[in-house]
Amino acid sequence: MKRLTGLSTLALIIASTSGCGWLYGEDGYFRDRGSDYLEARQTAPMQLPSNVEAKRLDPLLPVPQQVANSTVEGEFEVPRPQALAIQADASEFSLQKSGESRWLVAQRVPAEVWPVARQFFADNGFQISEERPQTGEFSTAWQRFDALSASMARRLSSRVSGVAPDAETRVRVRIEPGVQRNTSEIFVVSVERPAGSTEDVAFTNRSSNSSLDGALLDELLVSLARSAEQGGSVSLLAVRDFDAPNRVSLTEDGNGNPVLSLGADFDRAWSGVGRSLEMADVRIDDINRSLGVYYINLAETAKKPEEQPGFFGKVFGSEPSKEEIDARAERYQVRLTTVGDSVQVTVEKDLNTIAPADVARKVLDLIQENLG
Repeated sequence: MKRLTGLSTLALIIASTSGCGWLYGEDGYFRDRGSDYLEARQTAPMQLPSNVEAKRLDPLLPVPQQVANSTVEGEFEVPRPQALAIQADASEFSLQKSGESRWLVAQRVPAEVWPVARQFFADNGFQISEERPQTGEFSTAWQRFDALSASMARRLSSRVSGVAPDAETRVRVRIEPGVQRNTSEIFVVSVERPAGSTEDVAFTNRSSNSSLDGALLDELLVSLARSAEQGGSVSLLAVRDFDAPNRVSLTEDGNGNPVLSLGADFDRAWSGVGRSLEMADVRIDDINRSLGVYYINLAETAKKPEEQPGFFGKVFGSEPSKEEIDARAERYQVRLTTVGDSVQVTVEKDLNTIAPADVARKVLDLIQENLG
């Protein structure tokens, strides 16, 4: 053991005094072998006896021809790979199919899709006879194809089969919240009646002419995608018209606690309350749609991604820490409960505690002011 230790010490002394060229230099034992492949050459393939039948043996790791024939000396720089031409599908709108059913999915909330879809039908000559923004539906009047815009009439006539030239058609468009958060599903259903008929044919969930509904969905898809590419915006008035309830009243329950009653279904009420809280600059820390609860913090303003501090702002402490936020937090729960044909909105401290009356009234007043 002593002899081994001595030899190791001697080797270290020699290495430190005479340099490490014999170890790591160009001719050293641990030299860089990164360019050795430049000197590689292909050898003749393996030869088998003539009386042996076997599959052809191809080299597993052939040397590329440009390397084998290269006369370049010295270090070889590997060229950067060519960039892949990848075209990502960044469309916000897509067509979905399930059996005979077809519908559109939009990566936007229904309140944003509603005005754009309605404008598409109006611009193409459809007369809007009924519209119910609170339920996300609108219907067109009875019309023949030749009463629509020239371009729309031409496209439908070339694509739709089974419609008599003088028949009248009516269309219903329904926009619902999608399965995923902040998405929408758009359904189009049409009905027909003979020319001259005054019968008011009712809409059904099943299409009476799938080719017509499919053509309208295709046209609507193109229009929505074009609007998104052009940076189409949605007016605040259109959003309010979509999810604003029919009736809003601030009352008290039997125990004197403030209650905001909304004349709308749960989907529209949920959308309207969320929008109102954001417009009132109230911080929403979390949501639970299945429970109908918005978790808010009155001590902070609404989260705005475009106002997030930069790198230096975070380094030098301009952004409050989680401990600071927790220390001054005023957390409450805004709960939505369906009661008959309306939705009641209340404010709670937690699941088992009602918020103080002044706090609850303050929050419900903010919601009410921004609903209409």
